[in-house]
Amino acid sequence: MRRPVQSCHERVIAVAAALALAATGAVAAVAPPAAAANSVSVSVDAALQLATVPATGVGVNIPVYDANMNSAATPGLLSTAGFTTVRYPGGSHSDAYHWKTGTADDGSYVAPNTGFDAFMGTVRAAGAQPIITANYGSGTAQEAADWVRYANVTKGYGIKYWEIGNEVYGNGEYGAKWEHDIHSSKSATTYANNVLQYVSAMKAADPGIKVGAVLTTPGYWPDGIVGPGDTMDWNRTVLSIAGSKIDFAIVHAYPTSTSPADLLTKPQAQNPAIAGAVRSLINQYAGTNAPNVGIAVTETNAQAYLDTSPNGLFAPDNYLTWIENGAFNVDWWDLRNGTDCTKVTTVEGATDYNDGGMVSSGAGCEPSVNTPFPAYYGTQMISKLGAPGDTLVKAASSSPLLSSHAVRKANGDVTVMLINKDPNNAATVSLSYTGFTPSSATPTVYSYLKNGHSIGSAQSGSTTVQTVPAYGITVVQMHPTSAPCRVVYNKNEWPGGMVGTVTVVNNSLGQVNGWNLGFTFPGDNTITNSWSASVSQSGTGVTATNVWYDAAVPQGGSVQWGFNATWSRSDANPSAFWFNGASCAIG
Repeated sequence: MRRPVQSCHERVIAVAAALALAATGAVAAVAPPAAAANSVSVSVDAALQLATVPATGVGVNIPVYDANMNSAATPGLLSTAGFTTVRYPGGSHSDAYHWKTGTADDGSYVAPNTGFDAFMGTVRAAGAQPIITANYGSGTAQEAADWVRYANVTKGYGIKYWEIGNEVYGNGEYGAKWEHDIHSSKSATTYANNVLQYVSAMKAADPGIKVGAVLTTPGYWPDGIVGPGDTMDWNRTVLSIAGSKIDFAIVHAYPTSTSPADLLTKPQAQNPAIAGAVRSLINQYAGTNAPNVGIAVTETNAQAYLDTSPNGLFAPDNYLTWIENGAFNVDWWDLRNGTDCTKVTTVEGATDYNDGGMVSSGAGCEPSVNTPFPAYYGTQMISKLGAPGDTLVKAASSSPLLSSHAVRKANGDVTVMLINKDPNNAATVSLSYTGFTPSSATPTVYSYLKNGHSIGSAQSGSTTVQTVPAYGITVVQMHPTSAPCRVVYNKNEWPGGMVGTVTVVNNSLGQVNGWNLGFTFPGDNTITNSWSASVSQSGTGVTATNVWYDAAVPQGGSVQWGFNATWSRSDANPSAFWFNGASCAIG
Protein backbone atom coordinates (compact mmCIF):
# COMPACT_ATOMS: atom_id res chain seq x y z
CA MET A 1 0.00 0.00 0.00
CA ARG A 2 1.07 3.58 -0.54
CA ARG A 3 1.29 5.56 2.70
CA PRO A 4 1.35 9.38 2.71
CA VAL A 5 5.15 9.50 2.45
CA GLN A 6 6.49 6.02 1.71
CA SER A 7 4.66 3.03 0.33
CA CYS A 8 5.03 -0.57 1.34
CA HIS A 9 6.10 -1.39 -2.20
CA GLU A 10 8.68 1.38 -1.93
CA ARG A 11 9.96 -0.32 1.22
CA VAL A 12 10.19 -3.56 -0.73
CA ILE A 13 12.22 -1.75 -3.35
CA ALA A 14 14.54 -0.45 -0.64
CA VAL A 15 15.56 -4.00 0.21
CA ALA A 16 15.18 -5.51 -3.26
CA ALA A 17 17.53 -3.60 -5.50
CA ALA A 18 16.28 -5.39 -8.56
CA LEU A 19 13.05 -3.44 -8.32
CA ALA A 20 14.64 0.02 -8.04
CA LEU A 21 13.18 2.79 -10.17
CA ALA A 22 15.34 4.83 -12.50
CA ALA A 23 15.64 8.29 -11.03
CA THR A 24 15.38 9.94 -14.41
CA GLY A 25 11.89 8.58 -15.01
CA ALA A 26 10.16 11.54 -13.35
CA VAL A 27 11.97 14.29 -15.29
CA ALA A 28 10.05 15.86 -18.15
CA ALA A 29 11.65 16.17 -21.56
CA VAL A 30 11.07 18.97 -24.04
CA ALA A 31 8.59 17.73 -26.63
CA PRO A 32 9.78 17.74 -30.24
CA PRO A 33 7.71 19.57 -32.85
CA ALA A 34 4.45 17.76 -33.66
CA ALA A 35 4.58 15.49 -36.70
CA ALA A 36 1.81 14.24 -38.95
CA ALA A 37 -0.73 11.97 -37.30
CA ASN A 38 0.20 8.31 -37.12
CA SER A 39 -2.06 5.89 -39.01
CA VAL A 40 -3.33 2.99 -36.90
CA SER A 41 -5.86 0.27 -37.62
CA VAL A 42 -8.08 -1.27 -34.94
CA SER A 43 -10.21 -4.35 -35.56
CA VAL A 44 -13.15 -5.13 -33.28
CA ASP A 45 -14.62 -8.63 -33.07
CA ALA A 46 -17.94 -8.09 -31.32
CA ALA A 47 -18.60 -11.84 -31.23
CA LEU A 48 -15.37 -12.73 -29.41
CA GLN A 49 -16.11 -12.35 -25.71
CA LEU A 50 -13.18 -11.70 -23.36
CA ALA A 51 -15.06 -11.10 -20.12
CA THR A 52 -18.24 -9.73 -18.65
CA VAL A 53 -17.72 -6.37 -16.99
CA PRO A 54 -18.02 -7.35 -13.30
CA ALA A 55 -20.07 -5.40 -10.79
CA THR A 56 -16.94 -5.29 -8.64
CA GLY A 57 -14.48 -4.49 -11.43
CA VAL A 58 -13.51 -0.84 -10.97
CA GLY A 59 -12.56 -0.22 -7.35
CA VAL A 60 -10.48 2.07 -5.16
CA ASN A 61 -8.93 2.01 -1.69
CA ILE A 62 -9.84 4.53 1.01
CA PRO A 63 -7.52 4.09 4.02
CA VAL A 64 -8.46 4.95 7.57
CA TYR A 65 -5.77 7.63 7.72
CA ASP A 66 -7.79 9.68 5.21
CA ALA A 67 -9.56 12.34 7.29
CA ASN A 68 -11.83 13.08 4.31
CA MET A 69 -12.97 9.47 3.92
CA ASN A 70 -16.53 10.25 4.91
CA SER A 71 -16.75 13.88 3.89
CA ALA A 72 -19.81 15.08 1.99
CA ALA A 73 -17.81 15.13 -1.25
CA THR A 74 -16.69 11.50 -1.20
CA PRO A 75 -19.85 9.73 -2.43
CA GLY A 76 -20.00 12.01 -5.45
CA LEU A 77 -16.32 11.53 -6.22
CA LEU A 78 -16.79 7.77 -6.12
CA SER A 79 -19.95 7.60 -8.23
CA THR A 80 -18.77 10.15 -10.82
CA ALA A 81 -15.58 8.17 -11.43
CA GLY A 82 -17.59 4.96 -11.76
CA PHE A 83 -16.12 3.17 -8.76
CA THR A 84 -18.26 0.16 -7.88
CA THR A 85 -16.05 -1.25 -5.10
CA VAL A 86 -14.27 0.44 -2.18
CA ARG A 87 -11.62 -1.37 -0.13
CA TYR A 88 -11.37 -0.79 3.64
CA PRO A 89 -9.61 -0.24 6.05
CA GLY A 90 -6.81 0.19 3.53
CA GLY A 91 -3.46 -1.46 2.93
CA SER A 92 -1.03 -2.18 5.76
CA HIS A 93 -3.30 -0.52 8.28
CA SER A 94 -5.54 -3.57 7.85
CA ASP A 95 -3.10 -5.85 9.68
CA ALA A 96 -3.17 -3.66 12.78
CA TYR A 97 -6.72 -2.30 12.67
CA HIS A 98 -9.37 -3.46 15.14
CA TRP A 99 -12.78 -2.71 13.76
CA LYS A 100 -14.65 -2.64 17.07
CA THR A 101 -12.49 0.12 18.56
CA GLY A 102 -11.43 1.82 15.34
CA THR A 103 -7.78 1.78 16.43
CA ALA A 104 -4.49 0.38 15.12
CA ASP A 105 -2.27 -1.40 17.63
CA ASP A 106 0.99 -0.69 15.77
CA GLY A 107 0.74 3.03 16.40
CA SER A 108 -0.43 3.87 12.87
CA TYR A 109 -2.52 7.02 12.60
CA VAL A 110 -6.27 6.52 12.28
CA ALA A 111 -8.20 9.66 11.38
CA PRO A 112 -11.36 10.62 13.25
CA ASN A 113 -14.71 9.60 11.76
CA THR A 114 -13.30 6.71 9.75
CA GLY A 115 -15.05 3.92 11.67
CA PHE A 116 -16.74 1.05 9.92
CA ASP A 117 -20.35 2.25 10.08
CA ALA A 118 -19.41 5.72 8.87
CA PHE A 119 -17.51 4.14 6.00
CA MET A 120 -20.51 2.00 5.10
CA GLY A 121 -22.71 5.08 4.99
CA THR A 122 -20.36 6.63 2.44
CA VAL A 123 -20.10 3.51 0.29
CA ARG A 124 -23.85 3.02 0.20
CA ALA A 125 -24.42 6.68 -0.67
CA ALA A 126 -22.05 6.18 -3.62
CA GLY A 127 -23.94 3.10 -4.83
CA ALA A 128 -20.81 0.98 -4.41
CA GLN A 129 -20.01 -2.13 -2.41
CA PRO A 130 -17.13 -2.71 0.00
CA ILE A 131 -14.35 -5.23 0.06
CA ILE A 132 -13.14 -5.66 3.62
CA THR A 133 -9.66 -6.71 4.75
CA ALA A 134 -9.76 -8.59 8.05
CA ASN A 135 -6.86 -8.08 10.45
CA TYR A 136 -4.47 -11.00 10.15
CA GLY A 137 -1.38 -9.35 11.63
CA SER A 138 -2.70 -8.84 15.16
CA GLY A 139 -6.26 -10.08 14.85
CA THR A 140 -7.91 -13.44 15.23
CA ALA A 141 -10.33 -15.60 13.33
CA GLN A 142 -12.92 -14.82 15.98
CA GLU A 143 -12.48 -11.06 15.55
CA ALA A 144 -12.96 -11.46 11.80
CA ALA A 145 -16.04 -13.64 12.31
CA ASP A 146 -17.49 -11.07 14.68
CA TRP A 147 -17.01 -8.43 11.99
CA VAL A 148 -18.84 -10.57 9.43
CA ARG A 149 -21.67 -11.23 11.88
CA TYR A 150 -22.01 -7.57 12.83
CA ALA A 151 -21.89 -6.40 9.21
CA ASN A 152 -24.18 -8.94 7.61
CA VAL A 153 -26.41 -10.27 10.38
CA THR A 154 -26.73 -7.37 12.83
CA LYS A 155 -26.58 -4.49 10.34
CA GLY A 156 -27.69 -6.26 7.17
CA TYR A 157 -24.98 -4.67 5.02
CA GLY A 158 -24.64 -7.79 2.89
CA ILE A 159 -20.87 -7.49 2.39
CA LYS A 160 -19.79 -10.27 0.09
CA TYR A 161 -16.00 -9.98 -0.29
CA TRP A 162 -13.52 -10.35 2.58
CA GLU A 163 -9.73 -10.61 2.52
CA ILE A 164 -7.55 -12.25 5.17
CA GLY A 165 -4.72 -9.79 5.70
CA ASN A 166 -2.93 -7.37 3.42
CA GLU A 167 0.61 -7.96 2.12
CA VAL A 168 1.29 -10.62 4.74
CA TYR A 169 4.47 -11.81 3.01
CA GLY A 170 5.99 -8.45 4.01
CA ASN A 171 6.06 -9.58 7.66
CA GLY A 172 9.82 -10.18 7.71
CA GLU A 173 9.69 -13.79 6.58
CA TYR A 174 11.80 -12.97 3.54
CA GLY A 175 13.90 -10.22 5.12
CA ALA A 176 11.94 -7.06 4.33
CA LYS A 177 9.37 -6.03 6.92
CA TRP A 178 6.60 -3.50 6.50
CA GLU A 179 3.54 -5.53 7.48
CA HIS A 180 2.47 -5.84 11.11
CA ASP A 181 2.41 -9.50 12.19
CA ILE A 182 2.63 -10.66 15.81
CA HIS A 183 2.46 -14.39 15.07
CA SER A 184 5.48 -16.27 16.40
CA SER A 185 5.87 -17.90 12.99
CA LYS A 186 5.76 -15.69 9.93
CA SER A 187 5.85 -18.54 7.41
CA ALA A 188 3.54 -19.14 4.49
CA THR A 189 2.55 -22.42 6.11
CA THR A 190 1.44 -20.62 9.27
CA TYR A 191 -0.52 -18.08 7.25
CA ALA A 192 -2.23 -20.77 5.17
CA ASN A 193 -3.25 -22.84 8.19
CA ASN A 194 -4.62 -19.71 9.85
CA VAL A 195 -6.52 -18.91 6.65
CA LEU A 196 -8.39 -22.18 7.11
CA GLN A 197 -9.41 -21.10 10.61
CA TYR A 198 -10.49 -17.66 9.39
CA VAL A 199 -12.55 -19.10 6.54
CA SER A 200 -14.28 -21.56 8.82
CA ALA A 201 -15.13 -18.97 11.47
CA MET A 202 -16.18 -16.25 9.02
CA LYS A 203 -18.42 -18.53 6.98
CA ALA A 204 -20.01 -19.87 10.13
CA ALA A 205 -21.17 -16.28 10.70
CA ASP A 206 -22.40 -15.91 7.10
CA PRO A 207 -22.08 -18.84 4.70
CA GLY A 208 -22.77 -16.58 1.72
CA ILE A 209 -19.57 -14.53 1.89
CA LYS A 210 -16.52 -14.92 -0.34
CA VAL A 211 -13.11 -15.06 1.37
CA GLY A 212 -9.74 -14.42 -0.27
CA ALA A 213 -6.14 -15.27 0.61
CA VAL A 214 -3.02 -13.21 -0.09
CA LEU A 215 -0.52 -14.26 -2.78
CA THR A 216 2.71 -12.65 -3.90
CA THR A 217 2.70 -11.11 -7.37
CA PRO A 218 4.28 -13.54 -9.86
CA GLY A 219 7.52 -12.13 -11.20
CA TYR A 220 7.95 -9.68 -8.32
CA TRP A 221 9.77 -10.12 -5.03
CA PRO A 222 9.42 -12.41 -3.08
CA ASP A 223 7.89 -14.70 -5.68
CA GLY A 224 9.82 -17.97 -5.95
CA ILE A 225 11.66 -17.62 -2.63
CA VAL A 226 11.24 -20.47 -0.14
CA GLY A 227 11.10 -19.11 3.39
CA PRO A 228 12.25 -20.72 6.65
CA GLY A 229 9.89 -23.50 7.71
CA ASP A 230 8.37 -23.93 4.25
CA THR A 231 9.13 -26.45 1.52
CA MET A 232 7.73 -24.33 -1.31
CA ASP A 233 7.44 -20.63 -2.06
CA TRP A 234 4.62 -18.50 -0.66
CA ASN A 235 2.06 -19.00 -3.42
CA ARG A 236 2.44 -22.75 -3.73
CA THR A 237 2.38 -23.18 0.02
CA VAL A 238 -0.74 -21.06 0.53
CA LEU A 239 -2.67 -22.61 -2.34
CA SER A 240 -1.67 -26.19 -1.55
CA ILE A 241 -3.00 -25.80 2.00
CA ALA A 242 -5.90 -23.36 1.64
CA GLY A 243 -6.76 -23.44 -2.07
CA SER A 244 -9.62 -25.87 -1.60
CA LYS A 245 -11.36 -23.53 0.87
CA ILE A 246 -10.86 -19.99 -0.45
CA ASP A 247 -13.04 -18.13 -2.94
CA PHE A 248 -10.44 -15.83 -4.47
CA ALA A 249 -6.72 -15.19 -4.64
CA ILE A 250 -5.31 -11.70 -4.06
CA VAL A 251 -2.37 -10.02 -5.75
CA HIS A 252 -1.11 -6.43 -5.76
CA ALA A 253 0.36 -4.83 -8.86
CA TYR A 254 2.66 -1.81 -8.84
CA PRO A 255 4.69 -2.16 -12.03
CA THR A 256 8.17 -0.66 -12.06
CA SER A 257 9.09 1.48 -15.04
CA THR A 258 12.03 3.46 -16.36
CA SER A 259 10.09 6.13 -18.26
CA PRO A 260 6.52 7.15 -19.06
CA ALA A 261 6.75 5.22 -22.32
CA ASP A 262 7.86 2.12 -20.41
CA LEU A 263 5.01 2.47 -17.89
CA LEU A 264 2.47 2.55 -20.70
CA THR A 265 3.62 -0.84 -21.98
CA LYS A 266 2.94 -2.58 -18.68
CA PRO A 267 -0.77 -3.40 -18.96
CA GLN A 268 -0.18 -5.51 -22.07
CA ALA A 269 3.35 -6.64 -21.16
CA GLN A 270 2.64 -7.82 -17.61
CA ASN A 271 -1.03 -8.17 -16.68
CA PRO A 272 -1.87 -11.15 -18.92
CA ALA A 273 1.26 -13.00 -17.77
CA ILE A 274 0.60 -12.34 -14.08
CA ALA A 275 -3.06 -13.32 -14.36
CA GLY A 276 -2.12 -16.45 -16.29
CA ALA A 277 0.48 -17.45 -13.72
CA VAL A 278 -2.00 -17.01 -10.86
CA ARG A 279 -4.65 -19.00 -12.70
CA SER A 280 -2.15 -21.76 -13.42
CA LEU A 281 -1.22 -21.99 -9.74
CA ILE A 282 -4.87 -22.08 -8.73
CA ASN A 283 -5.55 -24.87 -11.22
CA GLN A 284 -2.53 -26.79 -9.98
CA TYR A 285 -3.15 -26.56 -6.24
CA ALA A 286 -6.82 -25.76 -5.54
CA GLY A 287 -8.15 -29.13 -6.71
CA THR A 288 -11.82 -29.33 -7.58
CA ASN A 289 -12.33 -25.87 -6.11
CA ALA A 290 -10.09 -24.28 -8.76
CA PRO A 291 -12.91 -23.22 -11.14
CA ASN A 292 -14.56 -21.36 -8.25
CA VAL A 293 -11.49 -19.34 -7.23
CA GLY A 294 -11.45 -15.83 -8.62
CA ILE A 295 -8.60 -13.31 -8.92
CA ALA A 296 -8.70 -9.92 -7.21
CA VAL A 297 -6.11 -7.17 -7.68
CA THR A 298 -6.89 -5.23 -4.51
CA GLU A 299 -4.08 -2.69 -4.90
CA THR A 300 -2.60 -1.25 -8.07
CA ASN A 301 -1.00 1.97 -9.25
CA ALA A 302 2.10 3.18 -11.04
CA GLN A 303 5.24 3.94 -9.06
CA ALA A 304 6.07 7.20 -10.83
CA TYR A 305 4.31 9.96 -12.85
CA LEU A 306 1.45 9.50 -10.38
CA ASP A 307 -0.45 12.75 -10.87
CA THR A 308 0.26 13.52 -14.52
CA SER A 309 -0.78 12.45 -17.98
CA PRO A 310 1.09 9.10 -18.17
CA ASN A 311 -0.91 7.76 -15.23
CA GLY A 312 -4.10 9.10 -16.77
CA LEU A 313 -3.49 6.79 -19.73
CA PHE A 314 -2.19 3.91 -17.63
CA ALA A 315 -5.21 3.79 -15.30
CA PRO A 316 -7.98 2.73 -17.72
CA ASP A 317 -5.64 0.51 -19.73
CA ASN A 318 -4.56 -1.19 -16.51
CA TYR A 319 -8.09 -1.74 -15.16
CA LEU A 320 -9.46 -3.05 -18.44
CA THR A 321 -6.54 -5.35 -19.23
CA TRP A 322 -6.80 -6.95 -15.80
CA ILE A 323 -10.54 -7.51 -16.23
CA GLU A 324 -10.09 -8.87 -19.76
CA ASN A 325 -7.66 -11.39 -18.30
CA GLY A 326 -9.94 -12.69 -15.60
CA ALA A 327 -9.77 -10.34 -12.59
CA PHE A 328 -13.18 -9.75 -11.04
CA ASN A 329 -11.95 -6.86 -8.89
CA VAL A 330 -9.25 -4.20 -9.41
CA ASP A 331 -8.73 -1.52 -6.72
CA TRP A 332 -6.59 1.57 -7.26
CA TRP A 333 -4.32 2.76 -4.46
CA ASP A 334 -5.97 5.11 -3.51
CA LEU A 335 -8.62 7.85 -3.57
CA ARG A 336 -6.62 10.34 -1.47
CA ASN A 337 -3.11 9.57 -0.35
CA GLY A 338 -0.92 12.51 0.57
CA THR A 339 2.65 13.27 -0.44
CA ASP A 340 6.12 14.45 0.47
CA CYS A 341 6.31 17.96 -1.00
CA THR A 342 10.08 17.64 -1.49
CA LYS A 343 9.40 15.15 -4.31
CA VAL A 344 7.44 17.45 -6.63
CA THR A 345 8.57 17.21 -10.28
CA THR A 346 7.37 18.17 -13.75
CA VAL A 347 6.17 15.48 -16.17
CA GLU A 348 4.91 16.15 -19.71
CA GLY A 349 4.36 19.82 -18.98
CA ALA A 350 2.44 19.38 -15.73
CA THR A 351 3.28 19.29 -12.03
CA ASP A 352 3.55 15.83 -10.51
CA TYR A 353 3.12 15.87 -6.73
CA ASN A 354 4.12 12.23 -6.23
CA ASP A 355 0.69 11.67 -4.67
CA GLY A 356 -0.68 8.19 -5.31
CA GLY A 357 -4.26 9.34 -4.86
CA MET A 358 -6.82 9.73 -7.61
CA VAL A 359 -7.60 13.18 -6.19
CA SER A 360 -5.59 15.69 -4.21
CA SER A 361 -5.26 15.25 -0.46
CA GLY A 362 -4.87 19.00 -0.12
CA ALA A 363 -1.27 18.86 1.13
CA GLY A 364 0.56 22.19 1.25
CA CYS A 365 2.13 21.89 -2.20
CA GLU A 366 -0.96 20.40 -3.87
CA PRO A 367 -4.16 21.79 -5.37
CA SER A 368 -7.18 22.06 -3.09
CA VAL A 369 -8.48 18.83 -1.58
CA ASN A 370 -10.46 16.58 -3.96
CA THR A 371 -9.03 18.15 -7.12
CA PRO A 372 -8.95 15.24 -9.59
CA PHE A 373 -5.67 14.08 -11.08
CA PRO A 374 -5.44 12.55 -14.58
CA ALA A 375 -5.83 8.98 -13.30
CA TYR A 376 -9.27 9.95 -12.00
CA TYR A 377 -10.40 11.19 -15.41
CA GLY A 378 -8.84 8.19 -17.14
CA THR A 379 -10.77 5.88 -14.85
CA GLN A 380 -13.97 7.85 -15.39
CA MET A 381 -13.62 7.15 -19.12
CA ILE A 382 -14.24 3.46 -18.37
CA SER A 383 -17.83 4.38 -17.44
CA LYS A 384 -18.23 5.84 -20.95
CA LEU A 385 -17.05 2.53 -22.41
CA GLY A 386 -19.34 0.17 -20.54
CA ALA A 387 -21.14 -0.81 -17.38
CA PRO A 388 -21.39 -3.93 -15.22
CA GLY A 389 -23.02 -6.71 -17.19
CA ASP A 390 -21.73 -5.50 -20.55
CA THR A 391 -19.38 -7.76 -22.50
CA LEU A 392 -15.75 -6.91 -23.16
CA VAL A 393 -14.93 -8.12 -26.66
CA LYS A 394 -11.75 -8.37 -28.67
CA ALA A 395 -10.19 -5.17 -29.99
CA ALA A 396 -6.78 -5.39 -31.66
CA SER A 397 -4.52 -2.45 -32.52
CA SER A 398 -1.84 -2.45 -35.20
CA SER A 399 0.41 -0.17 -33.13
CA PRO A 400 1.95 -0.61 -29.66
CA LEU A 401 1.44 3.15 -29.22
CA LEU A 402 -2.34 2.78 -29.27
CA SER A 403 -4.30 0.55 -26.89
CA SER A 404 -7.85 -0.46 -27.72
CA HIS A 405 -10.69 -1.96 -25.71
CA ALA A 406 -14.25 -2.68 -26.84
CA VAL A 407 -17.58 -3.46 -25.21
CA ARG A 408 -20.75 -4.99 -26.62
CA LYS A 409 -23.78 -3.77 -24.74
CA ALA A 410 -26.92 -5.74 -24.10
CA ASN A 411 -28.90 -3.50 -26.46
CA GLY A 412 -26.54 -4.32 -29.34
CA ASP A 413 -24.47 -1.13 -29.17
CA VAL A 414 -20.70 -1.38 -29.43
CA THR A 415 -18.33 1.05 -27.73
CA VAL A 416 -14.58 1.35 -28.33
CA MET A 417 -11.88 2.99 -26.20
CA LEU A 418 -8.72 4.22 -27.94
CA ILE A 419 -5.69 5.24 -25.84
CA ASN A 420 -2.95 7.13 -27.69
CA LYS A 421 0.36 6.57 -25.88
CA ASP A 422 2.35 8.83 -28.19
CA PRO A 423 3.01 12.11 -26.30
CA ASN A 424 3.66 14.12 -29.46
CA ASN A 425 1.53 12.84 -32.33
CA ALA A 426 -2.15 12.31 -32.91
CA ALA A 427 -3.34 8.94 -34.24
CA THR A 428 -5.69 8.57 -37.16
CA VAL A 429 -7.46 5.31 -36.38
CA SER A 430 -9.22 3.18 -38.99
CA LEU A 431 -11.84 0.96 -37.33
CA SER A 432 -13.20 -2.30 -38.72
CA TYR A 433 -15.75 -4.69 -37.23
CA THR A 434 -16.68 -8.35 -37.18
CA GLY A 435 -20.03 -9.42 -35.75
CA PHE A 436 -21.30 -5.84 -35.73
CA THR A 437 -22.50 -3.45 -38.40
CA PRO A 438 -22.54 0.14 -37.16
CA SER A 439 -25.20 2.54 -38.32
CA SER A 440 -24.20 5.40 -40.58
CA ALA A 441 -25.02 7.97 -37.89
CA THR A 442 -22.20 10.12 -36.54
CA PRO A 443 -21.11 8.46 -33.27
CA THR A 444 -21.02 10.03 -29.84
CA VAL A 445 -17.38 10.54 -28.88
CA TYR A 446 -16.03 11.18 -25.38
CA SER A 447 -12.52 12.59 -25.08
CA TYR A 448 -9.98 13.15 -22.34
CA LEU A 449 -7.02 15.23 -23.49
CA LYS A 450 -3.45 15.49 -22.23
CA ASN A 451 -3.27 17.51 -19.00
CA GLY A 452 -7.04 18.09 -19.20
CA HIS A 453 -9.34 18.91 -16.30
CA SER A 454 -12.58 17.52 -17.69
CA ILE A 455 -14.05 15.02 -20.14
CA GLY A 456 -15.59 16.37 -23.33
CA SER A 457 -18.24 14.90 -25.60
CA ALA A 458 -19.41 15.58 -29.14
CA GLN A 459 -20.85 13.95 -32.24
CA SER A 460 -17.70 13.65 -34.34
CA GLY A 461 -15.77 11.56 -36.83
CA SER A 462 -17.33 8.39 -38.13
CA THR A 463 -17.71 4.79 -37.06
CA THR A 464 -14.76 3.85 -39.28
CA VAL A 465 -12.30 6.74 -38.76
CA GLN A 466 -11.43 8.61 -35.55
CA THR A 467 -8.54 10.91 -34.67
CA VAL A 468 -7.13 10.52 -31.16
CA PRO A 469 -4.99 13.45 -29.94
CA ALA A 470 -1.49 12.88 -28.57
CA TYR A 471 -1.67 11.37 -25.08
CA GLY A 472 -5.46 11.37 -25.37
CA ILE A 473 -8.24 8.90 -24.66
CA THR A 474 -11.26 8.60 -26.95
CA VAL A 475 -14.40 6.52 -26.41
CA VAL A 476 -16.60 6.00 -29.47
CA GLN A 477 -20.21 4.96 -28.82
CA MET A 478 -22.02 3.34 -31.78
CA HIS A 479 -25.44 1.91 -32.51
CA PRO A 480 -26.03 -1.02 -34.85
CA THR A 481 -27.87 -0.65 -38.13
CA SER A 482 -31.64 -0.89 -37.88
CA ALA A 483 -32.41 -4.08 -36.01
CA PRO A 484 -33.15 -7.01 -38.31
CA CYS A 485 -35.49 -8.50 -35.74
CA ARG A 486 -37.59 -7.52 -32.73
CA VAL A 487 -38.46 -9.49 -29.59
CA VAL A 488 -41.49 -8.99 -27.37
CA TYR A 489 -40.99 -10.69 -24.01
CA ASN A 490 -44.01 -11.09 -21.74
CA LYS A 491 -44.36 -12.88 -18.44
CA ASN A 492 -46.90 -13.77 -15.77
CA GLU A 493 -45.11 -14.22 -12.46
CA TRP A 494 -45.69 -15.29 -8.88
CA PRO A 495 -43.27 -15.99 -6.00
CA GLY A 496 -41.02 -18.78 -7.20
CA GLY A 497 -42.59 -19.28 -10.63
CA MET A 498 -43.52 -17.70 -13.94
CA VAL A 499 -44.93 -18.24 -17.43
CA GLY A 500 -43.12 -16.47 -20.25
CA THR A 501 -44.10 -15.88 -23.87
CA VAL A 502 -41.57 -14.74 -26.45
CA THR A 503 -42.55 -13.29 -29.81
CA VAL A 504 -39.90 -12.75 -32.50
CA VAL A 505 -40.63 -10.46 -35.45
CA ASN A 506 -38.51 -10.93 -38.59
CA ASN A 507 -37.91 -7.35 -39.78
CA SER A 508 -35.30 -7.77 -42.47
CA LEU A 509 -33.73 -11.23 -42.43
CA GLY A 510 -35.53 -12.46 -45.54
CA GLN A 511 -37.21 -15.83 -45.53
CA VAL A 512 -36.06 -17.79 -42.46
CA ASN A 513 -36.22 -21.57 -42.70
CA GLY A 514 -35.03 -22.83 -39.33
CA TRP A 515 -34.21 -20.55 -36.43
CA ASN A 516 -32.67 -20.29 -32.99
CA LEU A 517 -33.02 -17.58 -30.37
CA GLY A 518 -30.39 -16.99 -27.69
CA PHE A 519 -30.61 -14.94 -24.52
CA THR A 520 -29.42 -14.83 -20.91
CA PHE A 521 -31.49 -14.55 -17.75
CA PRO A 522 -30.19 -11.79 -15.44
CA GLY A 523 -31.70 -13.65 -12.49
CA ASP A 524 -31.82 -17.31 -11.45
CA ASN A 525 -34.66 -18.57 -13.65
CA THR A 526 -34.65 -22.26 -14.51
CA ILE A 527 -36.89 -23.33 -17.39
CA THR A 528 -38.88 -26.45 -16.52
CA ASN A 529 -40.83 -26.96 -19.76
CA SER A 530 -41.59 -25.18 -23.03
CA TRP A 531 -43.90 -25.24 -26.06
CA SER A 532 -43.49 -24.31 -29.72
CA ALA A 533 -39.69 -24.46 -29.31
CA SER A 534 -37.01 -26.90 -28.26
CA VAL A 535 -35.17 -25.25 -25.37
CA SER A 536 -31.79 -25.91 -23.79
CA GLN A 537 -30.34 -24.03 -20.81
CA SER A 538 -26.76 -23.86 -19.50
CA GLY A 539 -26.48 -21.79 -16.35
CA THR A 540 -28.34 -18.59 -17.15
CA GLY A 541 -27.89 -18.93 -20.91
CA VAL A 542 -30.85 -20.16 -22.98
CA THR A 543 -31.14 -21.31 -26.60
CA ALA A 544 -34.55 -21.92 -28.15
CA THR A 545 -34.75 -23.73 -31.50
CA ASN A 546 -37.71 -24.15 -33.83
CA VAL A 547 -39.86 -27.27 -33.82
CA TRP A 548 -41.05 -28.83 -37.10
CA TYR A 549 -44.18 -26.75 -37.47
CA ASP A 550 -42.74 -23.25 -36.92
CA ALA A 551 -39.38 -23.37 -38.71
CA ALA A 552 -40.45 -20.97 -41.48
CA VAL A 553 -40.66 -17.27 -40.62
CA PRO A 554 -41.15 -14.97 -43.62
CA GLN A 555 -39.76 -11.44 -43.66
CA GLY A 556 -42.37 -9.31 -41.89
CA GLY A 557 -43.72 -12.38 -40.10
CA SER A 558 -43.32 -13.60 -36.54
CA VAL A 559 -43.07 -16.69 -34.41
CA GLN A 560 -44.11 -17.19 -30.80
CA TRP A 561 -43.15 -19.76 -28.17
CA GLY A 562 -43.47 -20.03 -24.41
CA PHE A 563 -42.12 -21.60 -21.25
CA ASN A 564 -42.58 -22.21 -17.54
CA ALA A 565 -39.75 -21.43 -15.13
CA THR A 566 -38.90 -21.42 -11.45
CA TRP A 567 -36.88 -18.71 -9.68
CA SER A 568 -35.97 -17.61 -6.17
CA ARG A 569 -33.80 -14.47 -6.19
CA SER A 570 -34.90 -12.66 -9.35
CA ASP A 571 -36.77 -13.24 -12.60
CA ALA A 572 -35.73 -9.99 -14.27
CA ASN A 573 -36.30 -9.72 -18.00
CA PRO A 574 -33.46 -10.61 -20.39
CA SER A 575 -31.86 -7.51 -21.85
CA ALA A 576 -30.66 -8.91 -25.19
CA PHE A 577 -31.75 -11.51 -27.75
CA TRP A 578 -30.03 -12.98 -30.81
CA PHE A 579 -32.17 -14.50 -33.61
CA ASN A 580 -30.03 -16.69 -35.85
CA GLY A 581 -27.06 -14.68 -34.57
CA ALA A 582 -28.60 -11.26 -35.29
CA SER A 583 -29.06 -8.84 -32.40
CA CYS A 584 -32.73 -7.95 -31.98
CA ALA A 585 -34.50 -4.86 -30.74
CA ILE A 586 -36.71 -5.41 -27.71
CA GLY A 587 -40.28 -4.26 -27.25
